[in-house]
Amino acid sequence: MGFKLSLLPSIFLFLLFFSLPPTPLRLKLFEGIGVNLVIGTGERRDHNVIEPRSITQLSWQPRIFLYEGFLSDEECDHLISLSKGKLKKSTVIEGYGGESKLSTARTSWDMFLKPGQDEIVRRVESRVAAWTFLPVENGEAIQILRYEKGQLFVPHVDYFKDVKGNKKGNRVATVLMYLANVTQGGETVFTKAAANRQRKGDSLAFCASTGFSVKPKKGDAVLFFSLHPNGTLDGSSMHGSCPVIAGEKWTATKWIHLTPFSFLSSSRRSKECEDENESCARWAAKGECEKNPEYMVGTEESQGYCRKSCKVCS
Repeated sequence: MGFKLSLLPSIFLFLLFFSLPPTPLRLKLFEGIGVNLVIGTGERRDHNVIEPRSITQLSWQPRIFLYEGFLSDEECDHLISLSKGKLKKSTVIEGYGGESKLSTARTSWDMFLKPGQDEIVRRVESRVAAWTFLPVENGEAIQILRYEKGQLFVPHVDYFKDVKGNKKGNRVATVLMYLANVTQGGETVFTKAAANRQRKGDSLAFCASTGFSVKPKKGDAVLFFSLHPNGTLDGSSMHGSCPVIAGEKWTATKWIHLTPFSFLSSSRRSKECEDENESCARWAAKGECEKNPEYMVGTEESQGYCRKSCKVCS
């Protein structure tokens, strides 16, 4: 599927806004443009206000941005609480159209929240959309992850190399939110980033020295783009999670697609019964409907990829 030209203005505005110095002139650039975004000036903090002074551009290859204090302590603690008793071993999908399976490459625990699950989840989803200039409906459900001592995720990319048959488009961006401080280790490392500097004061584990790294800090969030502005794949977005050495690591991940991913209309769900990928029948035959229900079947608020093959509609 080709790049959606309709997203070019949003990505251009994002890059323009957050590459300029934090001055009143930058705020005036958006007057009259019609972007659904609330910009803060540092004088107050509303739930969906974006504070430019809290955002730092870390790298242009790939495009990485850090937002300090993106989530409040209350929001972090609430997101963690929603996952309690629901975590399961993380899996990997080897290429688009592949099966989800356990792997030593990814040893964390995870679960998915329901889109718009409660007021705080909706607040976070709206803030992600405001920051990225990408619609709420283009985002996957928020994934909560916990890494215990020794657990990691080896370097990988978030985009799919082959999206043939995927009607929801490739992943264009990822927002990674840190829900807790990590005693030692657990850095996010970008192994191919062109950035040649680390943040002052960061004490990093050995793994983190293999590339440009971000140390987890409760409330902070990292935004990086998996595609270039022209829609081609950005291999420099390869990243991983270093092993936790002491303590544990909690994160919330939001993957954002080129086209709408969530289907919030019950009337539309009742009228449509189709597979979103040509591999659905093969996946269903291998038991993916039971092993990966959020992706295959969906939830009350988000339609899955393979409802027809999983026989949840007709």
